[in-house]
Amino acid sequence: HVQLVESGGGSVQAEGSLRLSCAASGYFSKRCMAWFRQAPGKEREGVARIATGSGNTYYADSVKGRFTISQDNAKNTVYLQMNSLKPEDTAMYYCAALRERYGSCTFAINYLGQGTQVTVS
Repeated sequence: HVQLVESGGGSVQAEGSLRLSCAASGYFSKRCMAWFRQAPGKEREGVARIATGSGNTYYADSVKGRFTISQDNAKNTVYLQMNSLKPEDTAMYYCAALRERYGSCTFAINYLGQGTQVTVS
């Protein structure tokens, strides 16, 4: 039974910080993990991705320098540290397990969590 359980969302003032956590359980590949977000009326956006074997990361331009994705393999948990938050970061944030292609992580989703709401005012 695959589970991706996000936590850590909430309401924060601009320039504040939040740390999201994603606890992964079940038998599935966790080699490529990511955080997506979706604001009302907008398409879902991949904001950060990590290859859990190498630690290689990718960030969307909109969050580069402010967000950090990390992992704790022993806990099967992926984190998203969000600093210098802006009102435009307001969205539902989702954890995802991604597909690999030729040994590299893609942004194609295998499994998606239920999401945690982040509101920045």
